[in-house]
Amino acid sequence: MAAPTAEEEAEGVLALVFPRDLELFADAFPVETCYRLCGHELRIAQHHGARLGVAAPVWEAALTLCEYFEAQKMNFGGKKVIELGAGTGIVGILAALLGGDVTITDLPLALKQIEENVHNNLPEEHLTRTRVCTLSWGIDQKDFPIDYDIILGADIVYAKDTYPLLIRTLRYLCGPRSTIYLSSKMRREHSTMEFFETLLPVHFVLELAYRDENEDISVYRVTSKMNS
Repeated sequence: MAAPTAEEEAEGVLALVFPRDLELFADAFPVETCYRLCGHELRIAQHHGARLGVAAPVWEAALTLCEYFEAQKMNFGGKKVIELGAGTGIVGILAALLGGDVTITDLPLALKQIEENVHNNLPEEHLTRTRVCTLSWGIDQKDFPIDYDIILGADIVYAKDTYPLLIRTLRYLCGPRSTIYLSSKMRREHSTMEFFETLLPVHFVLELAYRDENEDISVYRVTSKMNS
């Protein structure tokens, strides 16, 4: 029997390092993480991969917003709530557990992940007042009502081309009694500060509700100028 060539030996070493398990190289890499928020334990699935992209993970700004709810002892009982760009749905799910009548939205590709997390974390009585649906900013916001009490968004300010679409959507959804909570990583490379300091104040009144200097995350409380 001939001795293996150098090329064959190299292939053998690679086979040991990289197992022939095609699932390891599949598009989606599901991860489930537990979070303890506002007295609730949430099990959040995150399907990492090319298909979901930035919609897959729980971003730090989402956790910061949830922790803000806890610090403020917020109660969404009797409130009509909508979350934009929900990704995993963790913020909207927590709002539902805190009593809200919640609509959780994102682009169609994220809805399956959100629905999985909604059904894994909400008891039946909360499921009846929680819905998951598509909302493409600047396009189909008019399919939604304009009487939301609370509008939520976590780390949705990161793509400059979408800023006019997001503002158009917020202007439509935000009534005179609405309050918007936006939690955002302040990324210079994405002109995030420009959105909050220049673009949003044209139509809204902003208040910095919380600031995490270590993570460079800000939570803004936003209301319509019709309120002032």
